[in-house]
Amino acid sequence: MFLKSGEFADIEWDGLSWARRLERSALGPEPKSAADVLSVGDVVHVVTDGRVAHLAQVPEAQAALVALDPDDGAIVALVGGFDYFTNKYNRVTQARRLPGSGFKPFLYSAALEDGFTPASVLLDAPIVLEGDDMETAWRPENYSRQFHGPTRLREALVRSRNLISIRLLRAIGTPYAIDYIGRFGFDRASLPRNLTLALGTLQTTPLEMASAYAVFANGGYRVEPYYIDRIENSVGEVVAAAEPKIVCRACEKPVGLSGSGLPGESTALDGADPLQGRPHLPPERIAQRVISPQNAWLMTDMLADVIQRGTGRRAMSLGRNDLAGKTGTTNDSKDAWFNGFNSDLVATVWVGFDQERSLGPGEEGARTALPVWIHFMREALRGVPERPYEMPPGLVTLRISPDTGMLASGENPDAILETFMADHLPVNGLTGPGPAVGASPDTSSAAEPLF
Repeated sequence: MFLKSGEFADIEWDGLSWARRLERSALGPEPKSAADVLSVGDVVHVVTDGRVAHLAQVPEAQAALVALDPDDGAIVALVGGFDYFTNKYNRVTQARRLPGSGFKPFLYSAALEDGFTPASVLLDAPIVLEGDDMETAWRPENYSRQFHGPTRLREALVRSRNLISIRLLRAIGTPYAIDYIGRFGFDRASLPRNLTLALGTLQTTPLEMASAYAVFANGGYRVEPYYIDRIENSVGEVVAAAEPKIVCRACEKPVGLSGSGLPGESTALDGADPLQGRPHLPPERIAQRVISPQNAWLMTDMLADVIQRGTGRRAMSLGRNDLAGKTGTTNDSKDAWFNGFNSDLVATVWVGFDQERSLGPGEEGARTALPVWIHFMREALRGVPERPYEMPPGLVTLRISPDTGMLASGENPDAILETFMADHLPVNGLTGPGPAVGASPDTSSAAEPLF
């Protein structure tokens, strides 16, 4: 092969066997020989490594990646598209797309605060909804188009069951859910005020999603993303410096939970060194706690299961046990997401077309976005030791039945361990609460019972 540089390079079979023809927006058969891909005289894109070249392609689809430090919001990596010089549209900050199932953890967090537990059981069964704001009946489905009957919330999140999420939102009430989810930084006014919210039908950016997931990663605090740490002049003097709010766990007064589910007010403790040698923090520099440490730990534990045995299990190839995250795929595979984190780093990946259309059959978060996340995190976390999430006080681990979610006796050989908030323990063998406390009834759907 003759290169633009005037040199020659060889393309071996491994460098072109990935290429397939498109047939009605689907991939055609795998090539059997080089003649199935290239002909003499073709002008093609390649990437080279010495004298070996690999067939390349300028993608039609676009992607975005953003990573930030969950302790102060510092953006450590940002890629807004394939090539800045051909398209300067920054999809990290400007592209507002539907997050799909990647939004479900915030709904589950609201449910945990309202009295549900990871062992609460809801019905995974067909739903038909009709309402004043729906022109036709809405028949939501799981991605697999299958139904699995009574399902514990932990399993529903691990398997990303849509119908469970809808029933969960109906149970806690849309007004309550919207008010709670706003704690993660989402604009409450932009959240749909109907049951489609459970499936992630709001419009949001990858940066907003990464910032929201940072609340889980840092144990329950809201941090604001920022781009520039400091500006120095020609002689190295600092002329401007960022002053982000920083997570300071040791700065919290040791008080109990308030009625809102949040700890008491935070303050900087005299003589404390919670930041390992950083300057003492004034109160205005301390990040605000927005969800309880118990809620953050339970959600992180459930999202770790998503990676260990759920839709994000490809990430196990990184060989780490401190990762958590959630896939997201929208209708017709128009958007594919993966949002994942550990204690040191949060990263969100989005893939899709600028002019919304399907990425193709089978293109979903786990297949399309997660590999990008894995490739990035493999390098970003290289040499970074694992940091297991420390369980905070106020959590209790009990034996339950995996089928019913109810407390199990010590003689039950099938019993599994589950963790509960101390003030949300199962009562009389039941693990599901009544209606949401303080929530307005949800009138956005039909009168058909969902349970």
